[in-house]
Amino acid sequence: MSGKIRAGMGGWTFEPWEGTFYPDKLSKTKQLQFAGTQVPSIEVNGTYYSGFKEPTFLKWASETPDDFVFSLKGNRFVTNRRVLAEAGESVQRFVTQGIAALGEKLGPILWQFAPTKKFDADDFEAFLELLPEKQDGITLRHALEVRNPSFAVPEFVQLARKHNVTIVYADHATYPAIADVTGDFVYLRLQTGSDENPDCYTLKGLDEWAARAKTFAAGGVPADLPRADPSAEAPVKPRDVFVYFITEGKVRAPFGAMALMKRVNG
Repeated sequence: MSGKIRAGMGGWTFEPWEGTFYPDKLSKTKQLQFAGTQVPSIEVNGTYYSGFKEPTFLKWASETPDDFVFSLKGNRFVTNRRVLAEAGESVQRFVTQGIAALGEKLGPILWQFAPTKKFDADDFEAFLELLPEKQDGITLRHALEVRNPSFAVPEFVQLARKHNVTIVYADHATYPAIADVTGDFVYLRLQTGSDENPDCYTLKGLDEWAARAKTFAAGGVPADLPRADPSAEAPVKPRDVFVYFITEGKVRAPFGAMALMKRVNG
């Protein structure tokens, strides 16, 4: 038994993809529809910067296949604050803007923190207690991308596991790499690709990440990835895995996602 692996990229609107990933002369209004036939998931960056309304989420849902999933980046007004415990109103504003209209196409909500944000156990737990489990009858799944090395400690892993939220594994040059499984799903952000590679990552890199994704999906933890609390094991059970090619190598990111899906489905 294994969970479902979905690979994608950040967003679907990017000019260099026109005529490369997207067919020549494809209308911008058809780009999401096309992208949904090539990858099974997309991480939406726009929700980090601004709010949307329910009709927009309904439109996105209508333009993608039945098994497509959107991950939404939580708004910056939630995470870019000194005291996270004071984010309750902003959290509610985000989850009530209409995201439940995505229905089964609503994937994880990614809460992303600045590299300057350090781990404060009490304040971070207060933040986690603000995250709702449901909205309009739809289950909400939460993921945390932390970027300060102070988070790479057992206390953070234990806190995330207590609240059943997922710590994002960031393949990045400077962000902490935390492979501990703390939630019911796994979230990987692959951020060291290159536009010089046709598929964003090297062939060897893609093979390695496909194997790791399969291990996570089967309930394990890849032995070659670092953990912050190696003394504690998560329950072994199938987990869905979300893999996004982000930041470096953005021009080739969709091709990285497609190449990884070929490997995990092959």
